[in-house]
Amino acid sequence: MKIERQDAVRTRKDLLMAASDIFAKRGFRDATIAEISQRAGANIASVNYHFGDKETLYREAWRQSFRDSIKAHPPDGGVDLNAPPEQRLKGQVAALLRRITDSDNKGFLIVNKELANPTGLLEEVMREEMRPLRRRIMTLVREILGPDKSEIDVRFCTMSVASQCVIPAFTNMVEKPETDGENESLRIDDIEAYAEHVVVFSLAGMGAIRGNTRKSGGLQRPRPLAPDSPENNTRKTRRAR
Repeated sequence: MKIERQDAVRTRKDLLMAASDIFAKRGFRDATIAEISQRAGANIASVNYHFGDKETLYREAWRQSFRDSIKAHPPDGGVDLNAPPEQRLKGQVAALLRRITDSDNKGFLIVNKELANPTGLLEEVMREEMRPLRRRIMTLVREILGPDKSEIDVRFCTMSVASQCVIPAFTNMVEKPETDGENESLRIDDIEAYAEHVVVFSLAGMGAIRGNTRKSGGLQRPRPLAPDSPENNTRKTRRAR
C-alpha cells in the first residue's frame, strides 16, 4: 500500500511537470492530454484520476509552477524583516525581477500564453496565490508613504513599483542581447542594478506623493525631500560608491 501511494505521488508530480512544460510552450488550447501523459510516462486515465479534467490540470500546473518560483526566489529577497523599508523594498523588487525573468519559471510563460489566448481558467487561482505577495508589497508601500495617505495612493504606488518589474520581463522575452555595440535594447540583464534603480526611482516618487495634497484641480507642488529621508539616504549611498 505504501509503495502504491508513493507511485501515485510520483505520477502526479510527473504529470504536473510535463503539463507545466507543455502549457508553457503551447498554451491551454493547443496542449493535449495525450502529449502530457506521454511526456510524463503515464497513461491518459491517470490525468482523470489525479485531476479530473484538463482544466483542473491547467490550474494546478500553473499553481505548482508559481510555488516553485516562490521557493526558488523568496519574496523578501533575503532581506531581514527588521531592515529599513528602502532595503526591504529592494529585496522585494529584486526577488520579483529574478522570479519573472527566470527562464525556468514556467508559470510566467503560461501566463504569457494565457494573455495571448485567454481562457479565464487561471483568474481565480492567480488571485488566490498572488494575494499574499500583493499584500506584502502594499504593506511596505503603506509604511513608506505614511499613515495619512489614502488607500488609492497606496494602490497606485504599488502598481507603479510592480509595473517597473513586469514590463521588463516581457521585454526580455522578445528582445535578444545586442551584439553590434549599439546597445539600444531595453532588455534588463543586470537584475541587481535595475532593482536598485527601481527602488531609487520609486522612493523618489513616493516622496513626492507624501508631499502632495490632492485637490479637485490637480496636485499641489511637492515639498522638497527631507535631508534624512530614505530617498536622500539612498542617493548618498550611491554617490559614495
